[in-house]
Amino acid sequence: MAKADIEMGIAFLTQTAAGILGNSYLLCFYSYTLLTGQKVRLTDPILSHLVFANNVVVFSTGILQTMEGFGWKYFLDDAACKVVLYLFRVARGVCLNATCLLSGFQVSKLCTRNACWKITTRFPNCFGICGFLFWILQLLVNVSVPLRVIGPRHRHNATVLMHYRYCALGPTTPKPFVGLAQIVLFLSIDIMCLVFMMWTSGSMVLVLHRHKQRVQHIHSYIASRRTDHEARATRTILTLVSMFVSFYCLSAMFTLCVGLHMKPDLWLMDTSVFLGACFSVLSPFVLISTDTRITQVFHSYTE
Repeated sequence: MAKADIEMGIAFLTQTAAGILGNSYLLCFYSYTLLTGQKVRLTDPILSHLVFANNVVVFSTGILQTMEGFGWKYFLDDAACKVVLYLFRVARGVCLNATCLLSGFQVSKLCTRNACWKITTRFPNCFGICGFLFWILQLLVNVSVPLRVIGPRHRHNATVLMHYRYCALGPTTPKPFVGLAQIVLFLSIDIMCLVFMMWTSGSMVLVLHRHKQRVQHIHSYIASRRTDHEARATRTILTLVSMFVSFYCLSAMFTLCVGLHMKPDLWLMDTSVFLGACFSVLSPFVLISTDTRITQVFHSYTE
């Protein structure tokens, strides 16, 4: 077993353990608040879908990469490979959609006259419904992924477009026009969501700047407290959006390099997968550190 493989296994083991710990804690916390109705926020339903999708991403990539790094070979058959990659693509898409919805909600919340904000306050369950719709959408959009997955025992004898350590992706279809349509569908959803998130991020920064200018001469405690709460929530969403866009772009660059090589280097494949899971690992700790409900619990135990 090569030293580089051991180092890769340790890196993915650390990433996987941290991601499962953070996301599982948040999933239990949001489940508790939603079931008991105590201190529930409008964004808790969609955040519960986000952390659950994060867990699926971490499980479907980190555990397998760790096993590969420590020398386990060919432990998945074709059926298992299809399920793993399908779940990974679906969960990754749900993370994208949920982050996009959170950024749009925060913009509408800052602009209190916006109709979307009025709808969400009158129908608080709409976020939970949107979360389920995201799962259905991604299950349908990625339905062709299992048909393209090639197991580790057969990928050496097949045409491969995308390499992983434990399996590979083959051509979408023998018909070029159908394959092109599928690629356009995948890219169009991702690009639209990324553009929307960047637009909402710019809008949030602009709105916060205007709010700060309006209240800088107001000494009301209630007004300043409300502004601080909105600023804290907005900074959280901006951090999540910035992290997602950054890691998505970096992972896409390495994925493109892997796809262009017939026999890509292992470090290219590992880096692409590692970066693709970074958002799912780091985002729960951003949410934990900025949620006053959780930090108050920690402070009460430390005092």
